Amino acid sequence: MTQDAKLDILMDHRIGTRDFKIFGHFLEHFHRQIYGGVYDPQSPLADEHGFRTDVLDALRKIKTPVIRWPGGCFVSAYPWKKGVGQQRIPYYDKAWRVEEPNTFGTDELITLCREVGAEPYICTNAGTGTPEDMADWVEYCNLMIGEWASLRKENGQNEPFAVKYWSIGNENWGLHEMGAKTSDEWARYALEAGKMMKRVDPSIELSVASIPDLDWNVKVLREAGELLDWISIHGYWSRPSEVGEFQRDYNAIIARAFAPEARIEKTEHILGALGFLGKVRIAFDEWNLRNWCHPGFFKLDHVDHKLMDKNDLNSNYTMADAVFTACFLNTCLRHCDTVGMANFSPVVNTVGAIYTHSEGIVLRPSYHVFDLFTNHTFEEIVHSVLASPTFEVSSNEEEVTTVRYLDTIVTRDPATNQLGIVLINLHEEETINCQIRGLEGHQSDQIQVQTLGADSVSMFNDIDYPHAVDIEESKLSNVDWNQFEFPCPAHSVSVLTTKLSVE
Repeated sequence: MTQDAKLDILMDHRIGTRDFKIFGHFLEHFHRQIYGGVYDPQSPLADEHGFRTDVLDALRKIKTPVIRWPGGCFVSAYPWKKGVGQQRIPYYDKAWRVEEPNTFGTDELITLCREVGAEPYICTNAGTGTPEDMADWVEYCNLMIGEWASLRKENGQNEPFAVKYWSIGNENWGLHEMGAKTSDEWARYALEAGKMMKRVDPSIELSVASIPDLDWNVKVLREAGELLDWISIHGYWSRPSEVGEFQRDYNAIIARAFAPEARIEKTEHILGALGFLGKVRIAFDEWNLRNWCHPGFFKLDHVDHKLMDKNDLNSNYTMADAVFTACFLNTCLRHCDTVGMANFSPVVNTVGAIYTHSEGIVLRPSYHVFDLFTNHTFEEIVHSVLASPTFEVSSNEEEVTTVRYLDTIVTRDPATNQLGIVLINLHEEETINCQIRGLEGHQSDQIQVQTLGADSVSMFNDIDYPHAVDIEESKLSNVDWNQFEFPCPAHSVSVLTTKLSVE
């Protein structure tokens, strides 16, 4: 059975202009994200800096705009000053309870970002660290004078790194975090940290770890809001079991596809209520459908580190991940006036977009979504109205959610009048025809069609079959916009790009 939807494009009305940083990524010192992931000096595939060249190429292809580092929970006991210079002493990582070799630090992050063409976004230690530690870190990265700037020069980096984006802490609102604080404690800490960091470099942009909670933000924003440029929120919507089993039910996952939008809207309402809407933007700087596999790590008893290896099973990451990821990015584009940054968590290994092995990499389905959005959509978000049928899915035995078949966004390049239309069919089995209206009077000689799909929702990419889930390209010629309809395959993400001209 084929369903029908209608998309009305209002070419004379725009929502706003996207910030490309919504296509950002995240790296934490967890399992194989850094060591054996992006950084592997012993690999024959590594460059002179120790970075995997295949990973660098993959990051460049999706035009990675910003990389958040070093955490995550890891950062809340990270002694950054021991991670620079020639003498790197391994230490015990209290977050993940392993030995941290400490060979990847601030200098290596900057080199990585320069290799990729990304902005560094440093998340500071608000757990065991102090506001002075944070200010010293800004000095090390951004100043020409002072003790820590001199150390950077001694380490062979004479010119400042000019790191623009900084976060005060990571999830310090939660008891799982080392250095967890009450809202009163956090408000005062954020004020002092922001004050000291901006005294070192007033040009930096500051984010503060937060949650979409009014009571928490009343105190934090009223105390420190005038020093802030961003408010940081996080989200994961599928947690592995205590034995490391990942959820595989496609419909249960799709039931949560629009949950991130509710989190963004609540944060917008809080910013508006406190008078910061338009002044402080949202950085959704940790997000993924899948939460990492680390059962028991926040308890005080014995943990099984081998459970971390469950993250490396590529069979965990299917078309459900791709569809969810595309819906998340659509949501950010719809809220481009408030959401200015998002960081997929993480980019390499664990539950990330790229999987590394000794002989190469596997691009998981979520990677191809970033390929579609960064290479085939445009900066201006055009207002559109979607009429889509819905269907019901269950996220568990008790809860039934109504989900629309189709999710869409329309983008435009104002300089060239190129249009990029994203069409996501969330249904597991049914094709949906989308009638696109509002372009009457325009002409397109050709439409480029990029579709990410697979034969079934359970398909995944792996070492032996790296293209089971991949982008297929096609073209449509002599398009008549007076009666144009596009069949969106089941469980797929399509982007239609074309250059419009007036008839």
